[in-house]
Amino acid sequence: MVKDRAQETADALHAATVRLLRRAATADVGMDLDGPRASLLSVLVYGGPLPITRLAEIERVSPPAISKLVDALEAGKLVRRNRSQHDRRVVLVEPTAAGRRTLERGRLARVSLIAELLKHATPTELSTLERAARIIASRLE
Repeated sequence: MVKDRAQETADALHAATVRLLRRAATADVGMDLDGPRASLLSVLVYGGPLPITRLAEIERVSPPAISKLVDALEAGKLVRRNRSQHDRRVVLVEPTAAGRRTLERGRLARVSLIAELLKHATPTELSTLERAARIIASRLE
């Protein structure tokens, strides 16, 4: 199969991204959360209050599975449930201040780990990576 340049670039980017995320995840031990809980907390911190059904869709798991994760995060005082002001039948899950702090500590640890990987990059390499990150982010919007 002949690959075009976009396909080859996508393949290389995918491989590097998977390895980078695995390496960055090693910094998560300081958050004291497993992957699914950290992911859910991230969705809530950056996505705002969301109902259980939407959280299940985003995380690609069943509503009962999300409910268990929310229960665990709630027990740790990292999230709370509140009734929607627009529709009292809907329960929204939102991060607490402690949840935001926990996630920010985790993000800082991941970013620090990645920065360490880039410590010996040249200014040109850093500019290239920054531009690539901006291009990808713009395509995801």
